Amino acid sequence: MREKKTAILVDSGCDVPQSFVQQYQIKVLPLRISYGTESHADSVELAAEVYRRFPEQIPHTSTPVMQDFYTALEDLKEQGYENILGVFISSNLSSTCQTAKLVLDEHPEFNSFVLDTKNISIGAGLLAMWAAVQLEQGISFEEVCKKLPMKVADSKVFFYMDTLEYLRKGGRIGAVTSVVGSLFKIKPIISCNEEGIYYTVEKIRGARAGISKLIEHATTKAGGGSAWLALMNGAAAETAAQVKPKLQEAIQKGKIIVEGQIAASLAVHTGPGLLGIGVLANP
Repeated sequence: MREKKTAILVDSGCDVPQSFVQQYQIKVLPLRISYGTESHADSVELAAEVYRRFPEQIPHTSTPVMQDFYTALEDLKEQGYENILGVFISSNLSSTCQTAKLVLDEHPEFNSFVLDTKNISIGAGLLAMWAAVQLEQGISFEEVCKKLPMKVADSKVFFYMDTLEYLRKGGRIGAVTSVVGSLFKIKPIISCNEEGIYYTVEKIRGARAGISKLIEHATTKAGGGSAWLALMNGAAAETAAQVKPKLQEAIQKGKIIVEGQIAASLAVHTGPGLLGIGVLANP
């Protein structure tokens, strides 16, 4: 059993499912979704509202602030935790990782380690989930912290996107790329590179070809060995249900451990019609 003295901190952008959060007592720091002065804590449930208000209203997202960390650490201290393991989305896409390091440096009473996953969504979340399982199996905090950076390269999420428009409006890609994509009906597969920055894995014409290529890239990442898989969607649950048996057939040694709607913070930047496959090789 995992010792209570070790706590895992993640941000909501990691898309760790609520059932896993509850089972392993993971502390989630929510990003914020703001429409002017109207502000909401990030969640999967909020995504439906974000989609409903598209395209007329596109909110801003913001990371947890230092006070959010101070409050979380105070709660964990009262509960008797001594070790803090922070797992956050890429530092090149969010300032959460850096904020965590700054705050934890101010709290030497905790043994702490912060992992920059160089990933987004469940690509980061799978690493936090792997760490939680390791700790539950009795692996020491120190050993998990040593192994985690080496697992970063094993985790990746690929997103097939129905439109580039929301990435453009969020400043993630240029206007020219977005316009060209729209004109030629190009559907991109997006992921994060080794620096944790969005890049286009492949450009495809047509949804059928896009989904086929998405599974192909996930299969290559799994590498023929055992793998944890995640099947995520952005207002595309029916498509995900159709893809599930194809994914299971393609990666026969893979195990789907997460499936569902992405959180609102990612929905803001990707729009509806998104399908994502996360892979953690050799879990």
